[in-house]
Amino acid sequence: MTRLSVNVNKIATLRNSRGGNNPDLVQVAKDCERFGAQGITVHPRPDERHIRYQDVFDLKAIVTTEFNIEGNCQEQKFIDLVLANKPEQVTLVPDVLGQITSNHGWDTITNYHYLTDMIAVFKEAGIRVSIFVDPVAKMVEGAAKTGTDRIELYTEGYATHYHQGKELAIAPYIEAAKVAHEAGLGINAGHDLDLHNLKYFAENIPALDEVSIGHALICDALYYGLENTIQMYLRQLV
Repeated sequence: MTRLSVNVNKIATLRNSRGGNNPDLVQVAKDCERFGAQGITVHPRPDERHIRYQDVFDLKAIVTTEFNIEGNCQEQKFIDLVLANKPEQVTLVPDVLGQITSNHGWDTITNYHYLTDMIAVFKEAGIRVSIFVDPVAKMVEGAAKTGTDRIELYTEGYATHYHQGKELAIAPYIEAAKVAHEAGLGINAGHDLDLHNLKYFAENIPALDEVSIGHALICDALYYGLENTIQMYLRQLV
């Protein structure tokens, strides 16, 4: 079964909008696990507009499933944060300063030497490494040469085109996943996956280890409740 990791960035955004500690990020993470989530994901950014660096330490102390920290390893503060907390997984994302959300994967060919060096740093610390990639075979092949344990397929393209033709939308992801599997890489996926498109994606991507979902899941929780929503997402992955 594909594992569901809940990205709690949006909970932190809501908290930060009024100051104080409501909603309580740590309690929400505990609740997500209690309701069935198999992991917690955070994506701290330098401006701390949602997840604060202290949140990472607070969550590390209580997360009992899998803790996944996403972010830009070109920032030394991010590297130090990950090494200080030693999550089960770090996902390397090529964000730039001020970026609203992740919108592309690594060029694993151009950045081969850099990624190889950074991946070695995290793996030396006993942290599983995943790198964010577009569904392009040559980028997956490049990823396999860096020493990464997994890739995370950037799924915005799939989600955007799903309703126009799901077979065409998923085709490059099937090919990318095949290349990854043959290269011995684990496969994660994330970005804009939701209750409408998740089941089809999971059914058609072989050996899909994990999906990381935040925005859509938190939005759905406003209508269905957090516990029910997490169960609804889990049912898409059976």
